[in-house]
Amino acid sequence: MRPDGPRDTVAGPEEGPRPPFPLKLNGKVIKGFGRGSSELGIPTANIPISGLSVGGHEDVESGVYYGWAGLSPSQAILQNPPGGQSNYGHLTSAVHQELNAVLSGKGPIDLQHHGAVYPMVMSIGWNPFYKNTVRSVEVHILHGFQTNFYDSHMNLVILGFIRPEYDYVSKESLVDDIKTDINVAGRSLARLAYAKFLDDPYLLDFKGKDEIAS
Repeated sequence: MRPDGPRDTVAGPEEGPRPPFPLKLNGKVIKGFGRGSSELGIPTANIPISGLSVGGHEDVESGVYYGWAGLSPSQAILQNPPGGQSNYGHLTSAVHQELNAVLSGKGPIDLQHHGAVYPMVMSIGWNPFYKNTVRSVEVHILHGFQTNFYDSHMNLVILGFIRPEYDYVSKESLVDDIKTDINVAGRSLARLAYAKFLDDPYLLDFKGKDEIAS
């Protein structure tokens, strides 16, 4: 069960990620359990994993992580480019402004040919509240989208660990913790030592990528 007490507002040291981070993972976006949007109001993009390896690491702890997500070109990113205004309502106004300042500093990108990079928070594990029988990778993009991007390819640069997986007494307490995760991820990524990974070439390198995460 989730321990009582206040949560930290950021995750990871100020000077930047420490090993094993950054971790890199990529895969084709597939339809998941269908709970993120319908039950929780927090949609996720799932990518399939083979076994328990995450970015070549077998010992990655189940839990909540944050970083940057590169999405291959699609109608979804053309309609909803990074930064600016979107119909996303889970960030506080202060965190939203901090992230937009980071994203606006990246300069123009040819979304139609290269794709786009967004801030993300993700879970790796079994989701004790729903008692999953398979380990999954579920990524929540910190941005509003009008259409889904199933079958797009997603490249992840994972920069830090937020918390372990917990079970919850209610769906409401789960949602409250996820919303806290979202803002912890946003604040953490807005720091200079983490924002610089927005320019990692890996994020927009979609050539020869397999459908199963690697």
